[in-house]
Amino acid sequence: MLVDLVSAKASDGLRLDGAILDPHPTVDAPALALDAVLCLPGVGGNFYSSTLQESLTPMLRGLGLSVLWANTRGHDGLNTAISTGRRKRQGAAYEIVDECRLDIHAWLDFLQQRGLARVLLLGHSLGAIKAVYAAAHEPHPAMAGLVAASPPRLSYAEFCRSVQRDAFLATISEAESCLEEGRPLTLLEGQVPFPLLISAQAYLDKYGPAERYNLLRFAGGLSVPTLFTYGEVELNQHPFAGLPDALAALSPANEPFAIETIAAADHFYTNRRDALGESISQWLQRFAE
Repeated sequence: MLVDLVSAKASDGLRLDGAILDPHPTVDAPALALDAVLCLPGVGGNFYSSTLQESLTPMLRGLGLSVLWANTRGHDGLNTAISTGRRKRQGAAYEIVDECRLDIHAWLDFLQQRGLARVLLLGHSLGAIKAVYAAAHEPHPAMAGLVAASPPRLSYAEFCRSVQRDAFLATISEAESCLEEGRPLTLLEGQVPFPLLISAQAYLDKYGPAERYNLLRFAGGLSVPTLFTYGEVELNQHPFAGLPDALAALSPANEPFAIETIAAADHFYTNRRDALGESISQWLQRFAE
């Protein structure tokens, strides 16, 4: 699969890297009121290693869309970047998720400058949360629609009610102690929601009592057509249980969410990516011109 390597610059000076693929429409592809898809991988992912976005790309290109695989500053577990002349540690271990707004806007500006003014955001897992968060908190003129594949519920209260409560609160307490001691960048070995190496500051930002990224707190603010998808298997797991119904209750009356459950699919849609692609393809027909 041939790609063009590209880069964009966020408003704080940070360089972001990605790859763009041109449309390759099929003979019977409908004309859509969309120009491009901006793909955002899950936690610690990067633009060149997401097999999920790679598997969806032929379908999207076949519909006549350019496809941009994009890094955010949270790419990989740990990376080093230069911003405003300063070297800093970044990656999933250090990211403040709110800053995804800067990254998504930078990529949308990049696409607009290439004449691709109507963009679908497509994120998976944490990438889906970033897409919803940015679209709800800081809309961009190029945002035309959104596909959120398996965004989890990042809720302090829900983790406290889970069977992982003790391990979760132990890491929260450790992170709070680090901040009180002036050591926000100290790396911790968290176990909840999964084993991860993460700074004290980032753990509290993502999972702390403020619940900044609890999907149910901001999804109702979306103003673009939105498709949420979940795997049937993951809906039996704590961060996802009950989310389809909860999201349906938040759905704007003037632009109801589409919510699809993919039968027999796990969080990564293992062996069910064709079904996910078909669900997205069918939903995209709403943009037919």
